Amino acid sequence: MEFPKDIKEAIKSLVSGGFTLVHDEKDREDEVDFIMAAQHVKPLHIRTMRKDGGGLICVTMHPMHWKKFGMRRLVDLFADVCERDRLIASLLPQNLPYDTKSSFSITINHRGTYTGITDRDRALTISQVAEVAKKAESMKQEDAILLFAENFRSPGHVPLLLADEGLLGTRRGHTEYATVLLKWANLTPCAAICEMMGDDGNALSVEDAIRYARRNGVPYIEGTQILEVWEKWSE
Repeated sequence: MEFPKDIKEAIKSLVSGGFTLVHDEKDREDEVDFIMAAQHVKPLHIRTMRKDGGGLICVTMHPMHWKKFGMRRLVDLFADVCERDRLIASLLPQNLPYDTKSSFSITINHRGTYTGITDRDRALTISQVAEVAKKAESMKQEDAILLFAENFRSPGHVPLLLADEGLLGTRRGHTEYATVLLKWANLTPCAAICEMMGDDGNALSVEDAIRYARRNGVPYIEGTQILEVWEKWSE
């Protein structure tokens, strides 16, 4: 299928190791995120995300990978300890204003990091998530889990986000939008993502994000554009 021009530009940037900006939906988070392929992340990219983005720098994981590693969302891990921990039980989200569930899983550092928070350390952790995920594709689950444990420790400074099993068919978050874009780009579907924040302390407005994109030569696309193509492919 032929991609629309804006999505072609976004894919081209991702393949070349650049960013693209994605706005989810006005009636959802209404936020614009930096997105790039985790396999291409270098310290300079972490610097750009923390200075020009300012939100939480995370790494996403496709269902074929997180299931291979036996990953679970934090809400599911917390649910297991509810009977023993009243505080955890009281913290489980029952009323997210923009979604039915959170994609957050554990936080990690690569074992080759020091504190885990520096640009170098976070770039290493994020890029190695993609490399380890790619290696694990041909492994048995028990071997994949050992590989992950050999490379990472938890807790750490990089949150893992698990894309929903149905991708955009069941959830329309930046985690799923990024995962779908990377699959279309034939890259390892692990993305570094970071919300763009404004100087007023709120999410950066769409208008300001578009101005940033034009000023810096970064593709900007709406989540609805990705969804429209996704739904055509799913027919």
